[in-house]
Amino acid sequence: MTTKLPIVEEPASSLRLDGSRNYVHPADVKGRFTRLRYTIFAALIAIYVVLPFVKIGGHPAVFMDIVNRRFYLFGGVFNAQDFWLMFFLLSGIGLTLFIVTAIKGRLWCGYACPQTVFLEGVFRRIERFIEGPRAQRLRRNAAGITFDKVWRKALKHAIYLVLALLLSHVFISYFVSLPSVFDMVQRSPAEHPTAFTWVVVMSGILWFNFAWFREQLCLIICPYGRLQSAMTDRDTLVIGYDWNRGEPRGKASDPSNGDCVDCKRCIVVCPTGIDIRNGLQMECVGCAACVDACDEIMTKVGRDKGLVRYDSLNGLEGKEKHVARPRLFFYGGIAALWLIGAVFAFAQSSEFETNVLRHEGVPFSVIDGQVRNAVKVHLVNKTSDKQTFVVEPETESGIEYIIPQTRIELESLGSTYLPILAMLPADQMKPGIKIKLTISMEGHAERKGVRVVEAPFVGPGS
Repeated sequence: MTTKLPIVEEPASSLRLDGSRNYVHPADVKGRFTRLRYTIFAALIAIYVVLPFVKIGGHPAVFMDIVNRRFYLFGGVFNAQDFWLMFFLLSGIGLTLFIVTAIKGRLWCGYACPQTVFLEGVFRRIERFIEGPRAQRLRRNAAGITFDKVWRKALKHAIYLVLALLLSHVFISYFVSLPSVFDMVQRSPAEHPTAFTWVVVMSGILWFNFAWFREQLCLIICPYGRLQSAMTDRDTLVIGYDWNRGEPRGKASDPSNGDCVDCKRCIVVCPTGIDIRNGLQMECVGCAACVDACDEIMTKVGRDKGLVRYDSLNGLEGKEKHVARPRLFFYGGIAALWLIGAVFAFAQSSEFETNVLRHEGVPFSVIDGQVRNAVKVHLVNKTSDKQTFVVEPETESGIEYIIPQTRIELESLGSTYLPILAMLPADQMKPGIKIKLTISMEGHAERKGVRVVEAPFVGPGS
């Protein structure tokens, strides 16, 4: 006996009865949530494209110069030594996603995920414009090869390819400066093989994804849908069907039927081809297309909107809803710990880095009764502007210093090594003596503008 999944019997499902893929063609839908989504899509796409052009402190708002190990993030300047701070950035994003999912369900998938933003906000809209509404697309695809079919498909994929190339170049501009990107485009690919390879590979992946793979990325590759059962509970806001109100399904003219007229409109508008009436499913991306579609039908048949709506599972079943829940307290506690750690970590970062290093070879020498330590100070300017640094030695220990340059100018993220000779009479040598230097940045008297670096002064018997 063969068991069939209920979803494969639906006309818009991404899966056929034999298990093969059925290409999903969502129907057009209008409504308040669709308008909201397109507005958010436009804003996110604009931010993605414009960010490399926006400058803060003379540098792009977001620029990850991996070659030179320099990173700029909304006015903040970081180098490779700050890479550990990425832990707080990535963990903060993950924690935020967990909290939002626990409260509001898959809002990320439906409104802000790049896959959804570009697929629904750009590529599928182009497809509808060129190939027409869902019914026309299905009839044309089922028919044989015709001139009308060929030129529409060719034009669509040509536009897709151009868009994939543009998106790839925008992505590259986050890692290579815009002037460099413009220069590379005008030159032979052989002069910049790495960047050219990245653009070609990324463009191919984007074209393949948005032209053919589409919802399969969400259903097969992305683990988020499979994790939602661990992040949500019966009080999480989801998109659901009011079974008590809608059943039994049937014609609106029959008073014995529920509010659902079984028009299947909620199915044909779904970008993953599911039937929301079957309950909460992994494939649901929370786009609310079915909500707008059902509200439209309810208005036409003279019934109240909200048969398919945003609600919790308890709310859909008419049970009591709970706002304060154990998992939210748990997530809140984790968020508080993360916030404390992040504040402490970023507070420890300074506007410049400096430390004392020893030269290779013998750690000290004794000449004319003096113990000498040759060291070097490594100094890195981590601000977005040129800065002047002042090096001042501490002399209370009796150590004398020869510093060839006490004032040093460094460009943004520039670095240098300053050689220093520390000398102490041999008869004053004792354990615990340290080389001590105060390094300050002119015009920055606060704590982050002053650093004190130390190193043991070594000699005979130390």
